[in-house]
Amino acid sequence: MAREVKLSRVDEVLDELSYPIPRDDAAIELEEVTVLLADGEANLGELVSETGSDAFSSRDDLKTEIHNTLPREAVGEPYQSEGEG
Repeated sequence: MAREVKLSRVDEVLDELSYPIPRDDAAIELEEVTVLLADGEANLGELVSETGSDAFSSRDDLKTEIHNTLPREAVGEPYQSEGEG
């Protein structure tokens, strides 16, 4: 069943996995999840498959790797800082 989730809510989806989990297994588990980004959308399974780790020991490890694969524009306006101003 395909579903969409905002990037800010991706923790909820990642919490559904059992850790530790190999990258390939995580990618398969998340292949029907679309992440809504600031500049469009991306398939969460594909993002996971593009990470550099072979396995993830926790949700936070996986989340960090996912964020590292995203372009800067995916998370908001370039050069804008939330909290300043």
